Amino acid sequence: MTPTQTPVSQATPTSLPSSTPEPTPQSTPTAVTPEESQRPLLMAHYMPWYQASPVSDVWGWHWTMEHFNPANQDENGRRDIASHYTPLTGPYDSSDAAILEYQVLLMKLSGIDGVIVDWYGIEDFWDYGVINESTQELFEMVKKAGLLFAICYEDQTVRLMVENKHIAVGDVYTHGQDVMRYLDASWFGDDAYLKYAGQPLLFLFGPQYFMNAADWDKLLSVLDTAPALVTLDKHTESAGVASFLWPPMWASKNGVLTQEALESYLTGFYGKAERWEYLVAGAFPGFQDIYEEAGVGSSYGYLDPQSGETFRLTLEMAVAQNPDLIQLITWNDYGEGTIIEPTVEFGYQYLEIVQDTRQATDDAAFPFEAADLQLPLQLLDARSRHAGDADANARLDEAFDALIAAAPDEAAAIIAEYAETP
Repeated sequence: MTPTQTPVSQATPTSLPSSTPEPTPQSTPTAVTPEESQRPLLMAHYMPWYQASPVSDVWGWHWTMEHFNPANQDENGRRDIASHYTPLTGPYDSSDAAILEYQVLLMKLSGIDGVIVDWYGIEDFWDYGVINESTQELFEMVKKAGLLFAICYEDQTVRLMVENKHIAVGDVYTHGQDVMRYLDASWFGDDAYLKYAGQPLLFLFGPQYFMNAADWDKLLSVLDTAPALVTLDKHTESAGVASFLWPPMWASKNGVLTQEALESYLTGFYGKAERWEYLVAGAFPGFQDIYEEAGVGSSYGYLDPQSGETFRLTLEMAVAQNPDLIQLITWNDYGEGTIIEPTVEFGYQYLEIVQDTRQATDDAAFPFEAADLQLPLQLLDARSRHAGDADANARLDEAFDALIAAAPDEAAAIIAEYAETP
């Protein structure tokens, strides 16, 4: 199952500005830009849709799916969440600045160049407004870490809003144009936004509502510089410069996607992708959704992670294509079990594999090693223990800066000053 098929949260959203926002200040990322890269960019597909107590007033739908209760814990302290897997930090809120710092540092230290965020638009409908605000906060942290970012727009939101009478069917093109204006004013012009040949890249999960190239011509006609579209495989390829793959769970048989079926799909996709002007490869660690257990739908099948070998295989196949970009699918979709961020079950193994890939493809010396990946969690723990202590957090800010400057030993020494006393 893909994010476009996942039921969306109905937590009460916060308000968004009714007018188009002012452009965000420009920043120059320290990350390599696509034009400079002699290796594939590594971009993590990221879900900003989690709400968790006590940062938010409620546990959001993506932790509960209206079936699980994260307030409950088992004898091992594991919270009852809508996933077979648990973040190493425990379930978190996507607007928590300390969590965002932890995540972008992990990306930096593992060799990931940035994020492609699964984004639901600008409306105060269900949790779309909350997701948008969390996306804004994530992007600020991404830029602080010198990483890149891009949007993957879920235009299925338009259908859902029409069906629920939030917008009228006669207003869908006006709505779509407002969304494009928002993206343009907020992010497309940012130096850290992912671009190709001078155009911002806009990924589309689908499209699923605006189904043909003429629709997108109409939506983008209101912009001075239109983005280059990257569509989901088998979806309106004529509208974009490329398509991207996703775990082909539709090829499962008897509830299992075999390695043979997986490799067959990937081989076919890459053969087709040779004709595109921009090549987006993809890698993922496995697939194990929670939808059947949550009672929200049938399972889309199981792809065995094989102790990290599925991720290694898909990443090696991706690198072999000499692509412009490799999308890592995903950073944190816990509902579908496609997670490469550290978890209780898998530890840091996926990020260690990313490090291996970065070291193998980067002519420049990559400055981090596997042991450094533990530093962001140590920093997060130190932030938690010294919450409200301005002096301690100012010093911990220096640890963040040291990690961004590729000085892990210096950062470790600072963090050790605030470590828990035995």
